[in-house]
Amino acid sequence: MSDASTPDDAEPSHDHEHHHHRLEGPGYATPQAAIEEGGREKLAYVMSLYVGTDVDAPDFVAVVDLDPDSETYCEIVDRIELPNRGDELHHFGWNACSSSCHVEGLERRHLIVPGQRSSRIHVIDAKDRRNPELAKVIEPEEVYEYDLSAPHTVHCIPDGEILISMLGDADGELPGGFLELNDDFEIEGRWEPPGEIEMNYDYWYQPRQNVMVSSEWGAPKTYYPGFDLEDVEAGNYGRKIHFWDWEDGTVEQTIDLGEEGQIPLEVRFLHTPESTHGFVGAALSSNIFHFWRDEDATGGDERYRAKKVIDFEPREHEDWDMPVPGLTTDILISLDDRYLFGSNWLHGEVWMYDISDPSNPRRADSLSVGGTFGEVQEVQGRELSAGPQMIQLSLDGERLYWTTSLFSSWDEQFYPEEGERGSVMLKADVDPRKGTLELDEEFLVDWGECPAGPARAHEIRWPDGDCTSDVWQ
Repeated sequence: MSDASTPDDAEPSHDHEHHHHRLEGPGYATPQAAIEEGGREKLAYVMSLYVGTDVDAPDFVAVVDLDPDSETYCEIVDRIELPNRGDELHHFGWNACSSSCHVEGLERRHLIVPGQRSSRIHVIDAKDRRNPELAKVIEPEEVYEYDLSAPHTVHCIPDGEILISMLGDADGELPGGFLELNDDFEIEGRWEPPGEIEMNYDYWYQPRQNVMVSSEWGAPKTYYPGFDLEDVEAGNYGRKIHFWDWEDGTVEQTIDLGEEGQIPLEVRFLHTPESTHGFVGAALSSNIFHFWRDEDATGGDERYRAKKVIDFEPREHEDWDMPVPGLTTDILISLDDRYLFGSNWLHGEVWMYDISDPSNPRRADSLSVGGTFGEVQEVQGRELSAGPQMIQLSLDGERLYWTTSLFSSWDEQFYPEEGERGSVMLKADVDPRKGTLELDEEFLVDWGECPAGPARAHEIRWPDGDCTSDVWQ
């Protein structure tokens, strides 16, 4: 039975019972409030980059018009160009989200936009949602002072500070860690004691349970040049997830997912703040693991457990000398905690599973589009190259969007046409009642038509919160 519908007995450890009181800060009081009050998405911010292409231009943040009643629907209507070349924009986040809705006076206004390769951190003022402006740049040298580099996941901390997972040390080697910014966007310092973990990647926190979970990719110097199977055999890629004491910033438990959990990337708790259930996608193994705190363990051993619940089998292809893994590079959970969505970048597949019972996901539907095996290889006459990669779901769970770039050097290795033609953004209409996906063949945003030349497109965010950045307490 769904944990979302039967919250466990854990009591809130914080005093912020804002969901029973007047909303004072940014975001929504509950996930259900976001579904009911959020409205349809009309703009998207999308990471856009020229790293690894022949175009000599800085990366930019694209503002995409998603309003079907607009004359510029499906067009990039603004570009916030950054001041330097070679940043490799990757993941980004807000200075505040729904976890801060008890903080009076705090606004969801500034985007925190790191460069994966440069370690430069940009602050963009999005007060004017359609015309954001660059407000501040934190230079790499300021980051290196804390023996950290390669910023990845950005989440706000409930009281207005910002936490960024960092994948390497100042030399691009291990270990990684976490960097904390204050609400003036100044570096506060390392969030955790050094040496708590070796590898780092994505993270998600559940403040009511005083827990954070983090995943692993590898050292920046390992994955920057591209994927090498010898690095897997040498143990240079991760396969563990770590459970932290959220308030102390220390690791309480590590679970080794084993051979079937190679390269665990995106990690999500269910949205309901009482829940201890979540999922992590093991990209290389192409498996999904369910994790949960075992409250019924005998002898008081109430630890987190993890179990593989979805397995995407590799497929034979005449151009490959080994079976092609799905490469499950992104997952997300709908705000009602009913569906888990994900992408298999190499297979060319987006999928949805019913997770009403999180320990027994049930496949609901999928689309085969782009990538190595996709049945649909062209939309509106535009030939597709790479498969679905970063995904984002509307607040009401009825529209699923995705882009097609993974990481510049990995794009070049598996889909070199991505750099030549540019990425695309596609969309599927979702019927949550029937559990179905249908490709919207009228929707296409083409990064191949950017003024400076074809660009790559990566992570997507909505101006007022989404399924992969908002946390509730």
